[in-house]
Amino acid sequence: MIFTNAKIFLADKGFVKGGFRIEGDRFAQVFTDERSGGKDLGGALVLPGLVDIHIHGAAGADFSDGEMDGLVKMASYLAKNGVTSFAPTSMTLPYDVLATAFKTAANLGKNRPKQCARPMGIHMEGPFLSEKKKGAQNADYLKLPDFDAFLSLYKQSEGLLRITDVAPELEGALSFTKNAKDYCKISVAHTDADYEQALAIYLCGASHLTHLFNAMTPIHHRKPGVIGAACENENVTAELICDGIHVHPSSVRMAFKLFPGRICLISDALRCCGMPDGEYELGGLSVYLSDNVARLGDGTIAGAASNLFRNLKNAVKFGVPVNEAILSSTYNPAKALGCEKEIGAIKEGLFADFLICDDSLNLKEVWLGGVKL
Repeated sequence: MIFTNAKIFLADKGFVKGGFRIEGDRFAQVFTDERSGGKDLGGALVLPGLVDIHIHGAAGADFSDGEMDGLVKMASYLAKNGVTSFAPTSMTLPYDVLATAFKTAANLGKNRPKQCARPMGIHMEGPFLSEKKKGAQNADYLKLPDFDAFLSLYKQSEGLLRITDVAPELEGALSFTKNAKDYCKISVAHTDADYEQALAIYLCGASHLTHLFNAMTPIHHRKPGVIGAACENENVTAELICDGIHVHPSSVRMAFKLFPGRICLISDALRCCGMPDGEYELGGLSVYLSDNVARLGDGTIAGAASNLFRNLKNAVKFGVPVNEAILSSTYNPAKALGCEKEIGAIKEGLFADFLICDDSLNLKEVWLGGVKL
């Protein structure tokens, strides 16, 4: 199948006039000259399918439930909303609960219905987190970093575990990072660490920062903290929630300057994403959704209710250059998962996952593996 007369987004060039050819479920050719025939897209924008590397749930389902029907429901919702690949993200829960969820994700990867987003990794957010910065994580299940427990979960995920979160100040965090970094990306998260503690874990091989600005020490001119240690290390990528609630628009713009080419936009969405206001459950805690804000009973912001496509549009609205916003929703997160040779770009050999949008980035069509949803 050939698509012509489009403005296609290429990771190294931005939008260019051209088209592409699909064979099976992959891009077989990308061209930047004018051609006729095939499916004429009328000058529409064509983006790679979005990649969300931090999402707990959507459409009433949560990954940590460990239920296949729920994960399928979640993945179907994502695909319809332009997120064609994702890393389902766990909460701080007992190891046996995590193991069940991880096995379910591996099963979905092998038996994915065609209308579902691709599970390209698992993001384990907890239990190796700080009690002081636990946010909406359940303190009853927090633990010190444990490589043997991690390795067991990694094996039960069948290698799908791609990101594991750790608070650097915890006992054993450095040795854990040295051992676990060869299996997946280690991310600094939910931490009260100072600059020196954060720098130490990055020197041990950590290379990611979970939801920048949220659940971590703030920047201070005499105490640069986690953010200072991360931004000056060019190997570190940083997640950013761009729902307009978790991070102020000015701080969104700041983030792109602190981490040039290294931002991964995420949703951090909960099961209430795509659902009406009401009470929901998160890791054994009650969450209350009202006016698109999800909070615990004590008022703590508990995660997000916005999907990644909306967050991409928010980033542009907040003043982030459109090319940077798109890269941060596609290629950058794909690379963070180690999957940039499979997803995240319109390029020969990659899965033919793409979005057709108008000039205002309104989503018109979603194609997943060369099939229109």
